[in-house]
Amino acid sequence: MAMNKLQNGIRKLKNPLTVVFTADRMSVPPHYFENAETTAQAFCAYSKDLLTALKGLVPAVRFGLGSFVMLGAEGPGVLAQLLDFAKKQEFYVLLDGPELLSSQDAILTAEAFMAEESVWHCDGLVISPYIGSDGIKPFLEKMKDNDKDLFVAMRTGNRSASEIQDLMAGSRLVYTAVADSAYRLGETFIDRSGFSRIGGMGGACSADSLRNLRSKYPKLFLLVDGFDYTGTNAKNASLAFDKLGHGAAVCAGTGVLCAWKELGGDPMETAISEIERMKKNLTRYITVL
Repeated sequence: MAMNKLQNGIRKLKNPLTVVFTADRMSVPPHYFENAETTAQAFCAYSKDLLTALKGLVPAVRFGLGSFVMLGAEGPGVLAQLLDFAKKQEFYVLLDGPELLSSQDAILTAEAFMAEESVWHCDGLVISPYIGSDGIKPFLEKMKDNDKDLFVAMRTGNRSASEIQDLMAGSRLVYTAVADSAYRLGETFIDRSGFSRIGGMGGACSADSLRNLRSKYPKLFLLVDGFDYTGTNAKNASLAFDKLGHGAAVCAGTGVLCAWKELGGDPMETAISEIERMKKNLTRYITVL
């Protein structure tokens, strides 16, 4: 099962980090543009080199569909290439899906991204559930027939998330209302990892929400978003893990892809150095058994 693959990868490497690839011209070292005609081509070449360098260091990688669309017509094709490349490198591959604004969007997205024959080669899809259960249910039928996981954005990592997601909805916070629904729907999808194949996403900047999600939903696997955002730290991120150091993966993107800017030197070496630094900080607070 896919979720079991992710948890086993974390246990094998003793590293819960997931590297996020957001297609951005500013993250690409200048020399990659020497043999590229477009930003999409330069980012593709850089990403393939980075994926090769990170193999055996991190268990998972994550890609944002929206950022590739912003690259222009060739962006989605580059994304498909990188998803396929990452799968062949044996990473657990996550993809942030398109924004769901209607039940029809959810149906079409489930059909396009969750089918076994999909051109989008990923192990897990991240979605926003804020249109309600209509945004989740179309994926459940597809999950019965394949080995792909679903991650539901509950408490996101951006600074203004509290303006909406931390509001009271009756006796519950908005993000816990989302978590209640996803957790209930995921009860029939628990695999050998001990966690449901319907996971959740919490924000590294909100210690209280991570503590709440971990304690209230023990079978919920959590993506901790924004570990490299300003104001986050390893101690807070560690609250997403259970006592065995299981049940969570910590996501960082710009801090790794742009490490060459901060540290200087070879982009692959600086990215690896940043991964090792983040891992060291996290393992001060968790031990992955």
